[in-house]
Amino acid sequence: MKENFVKLSFLLLLTISLTSCYSQNKIKNLKGLEVSIDSINAFLTSKMDSLNIPGLSLAIINDSKVVYHHMLGYANLEKKSPITSKTIFEGASMSKSVFACFVMTYVEEGKLDLDKPLYQYLPYPDIAHDERYKKITARMVLSHRSGFPNWRENEPDKKLIIKFDPGTSYEYSGEGYQYLAMVLKHLEGTDWDGLETAFQKRIAKPLGLEHTTFIEDTYAMEHKAEPYDEEGNWIDWEKDYWYNRDKGKFVASASIRSEPIDFSKWMIGVMHKKVLSEKSYAELFKHHSKITTTPAGINVYYSLGFITADSDYQNTYFHGGTNDGFTCWYLMDVSKKSGYVLFTNSMYGERIGNALWDYLEKENY
Repeated sequence: MKENFVKLSFLLLLTISLTSCYSQNKIKNLKGLEVSIDSINAFLTSKMDSLNIPGLSLAIINDSKVVYHHMLGYANLEKKSPITSKTIFEGASMSKSVFACFVMTYVEEGKLDLDKPLYQYLPYPDIAHDERYKKITARMVLSHRSGFPNWRENEPDKKLIIKFDPGTSYEYSGEGYQYLAMVLKHLEGTDWDGLETAFQKRIAKPLGLEHTTFIEDTYAMEHKAEPYDEEGNWIDWEKDYWYNRDKGKFVASASIRSEPIDFSKWMIGVMHKKVLSEKSYAELFKHHSKITTTPAGINVYYSLGFITADSDYQNTYFHGGTNDGFTCWYLMDVSKKSGYVLFTNSMYGERIGNALWDYLEKENY
């Protein structure tokens, strides 16, 4: 997670009046100034060129409806294949928010207790040498308080460790999410494909998601954008790609595939508290881990799968994601039923979000 998440979150609030102005090809920023959508499109194109971003797809939601969907650039730069409404991107760590909702379906059925140690469902041999792992619960995992590192391969000996007593501090961890995915797979008595089937049944189909998966299917493979590095060079995903080691695995924290219109359906479902109960959403949205305090005095928190804040942003939930060759971001204000989601096949999706914020703050266009 990047330190600029709060600044990026303001982008939604700048586009909040889009519905009323869209027919006139205008939006208003927080200062009340009108901004031409055409000028924003031109700005995005300029930034994509300067940052070597091959392709981008953006959707903005206002009053529970997608009111703006813009696609720029290429899914395959070498072949000049354009980004289209069918182009699939990796959602990277945006997976965590969707997975947290998936987890809550098991909680509601009484199959999983957020505060019961996970080892009581499924022992974990990879960390059995450290008895502290027996304290780890689903709540700790979803709020990044498990004590696990992000990924074991980032540690000196490449082994899974516990860095602090579970529940006592915050550290962002994909490892924790994957342990919880293993628990769900065990509860289902299935394999990774079976867990994907359960996700489709419990979350995707009830919300009308057509092409959002944690395990790549045929459609995703046929329509997926190609990944590109910081210099705009193609990443050989068949040889040098992170997902090859986990191919065919449901990677709870990082492997979701989607596109803006489909992902917006999930966002709108969350805004209207569909699929899950009010009680479950209260658990998902509750402040669990304090991440930081901004220079402006805004406290930023991790809930269960979401990033949020206090003050004027207490109803705002968001998350970013970075995989090799893909960066993305979504944000939603659940009280205003508005938000946005941005996917790119580059390493600069967050930077372009920051640049767009700066642009919209200008007083002269």
